[in-house]
Amino acid sequence: MDLYKRLTVIALGAMVIIAACGGGNQTTAPSRAPSGGATSSAAASSPTNEASDGPSEPASDEPSEQASDEPSQPASDEPSDSPSDAPSDSPSDAPTDGPSASADTSAPPMPTDIEGTVYVEGSSTVEPITLAVSEDLAATNPGFSYTVNGPGTGDGFDLFFCTGETDVNDASRTIDEEEVALCQENGVSYVELPIGFDGITVFTHPDTALECVTFEDLYALFGPESSEFTTWEDAQALAAELGSTTTFPTGPLAITAPGDESGTYSSFIELVTADVAEARFEEGVITEEEIEVLGTHYTPSPNDNVIVENVSGTPNSLGFAGFSFYDSNSDVLKALQIDAGDGCIAPSAETIADGSYPVSRLLYIYPSIEKMADNPALVPWVDFYLSDAGIANVTERGYVALPADQLAATRSTWESAKAGG
Repeated sequence: MDLYKRLTVIALGAMVIIAACGGGNQTTAPSRAPSGGATSSAAASSPTNEASDGPSEPASDEPSEQASDEPSQPASDEPSDSPSDAPSDSPSDAPTDGPSASADTSAPPMPTDIEGTVYVEGSSTVEPITLAVSEDLAATNPGFSYTVNGPGTGDGFDLFFCTGETDVNDASRTIDEEEVALCQENGVSYVELPIGFDGITVFTHPDTALECVTFEDLYALFGPESSEFTTWEDAQALAAELGSTTTFPTGPLAITAPGDESGTYSSFIELVTADVAEARFEEGVITEEEIEVLGTHYTPSPNDNVIVENVSGTPNSLGFAGFSFYDSNSDVLKALQIDAGDGCIAPSAETIADGSYPVSRLLYIYPSIEKMADNPALVPWVDFYLSDAGIANVTERGYVALPADQLAATRSTWESAKAGG
């Protein structure tokens, strides 16, 4: 299945899902050092996790207090339940650096009387955006507090959101069938809101003698047949068997990458290794179960900053994470170009936005319908998140904005959810 078909199926199948889910955690802004989950001072009594996967300024592992002095304007749009409003996972229209939908210049000033706490867990990739939005809102609302953490999309759904604990789950993929069932079992329903694009970036140490890889190469390096590999030569032999002509470096192969709790892990399989794995299954080389996993030969980490640190500090090492993590550390990492059949394409805001980079994906937030009724802070928090000022944090944190029509569809979906549609 080609990239755009797969992305379109993912997006169109899940725009306005009212199923069952839950979650919550807090993080810090982009950096090279791992950071602890962040909680605003007003939310000190809220539950927090110590692991944070968001890129951030060098920070300790202790929770930190963050606030922004820049107030923002909430935006509203007319609700619509039409499936045709669902955004495509394919970023076909290049966005601008600012908000993607028409700004409402008559929008009222940002409210200053919001009270309550919003608790978010989930994707380490989305975490920096959600934290920045929460900081901005807290800056002008003394009664508002937040807890945002990034243990991973899957852990967010399984451990927090679908058990009814959190208000929102951040996600770097759509909710899967098992998570939907868990949410339904626990009476948790939700609305799915795409908020931006990201490109999964494969990177290595700057001195590594490698510039461009194919999906066959990446399967050889990361796929289920690589579990016993210890050297680049091991992966080279499999890549050659798969038809690759890429010349790999030589020597020990050291990989640090997201573990299976991460949405980035799932997205990497879906976008990069799945097609090759399915062909190997048809050939009888691997089992059907192995199509949906990576090899076990690498060091898994739920903290993307740890991945950055390990790869940048180890010659001939390899890893992958969201584009913003690479972009904020590009002086100590080298991004590999990817050739999916149309030549080598480097990840950038432009290539992710126009769809030419082969490993692009949508990012989401999942507010709980039940928490909307119980938590007076949740609806205004989402309102601000989707306003021009709030959604600007997508590009300000190094991600790629939704095109205007897709942002309008997200806002319309939210308005419909608020109206009970």
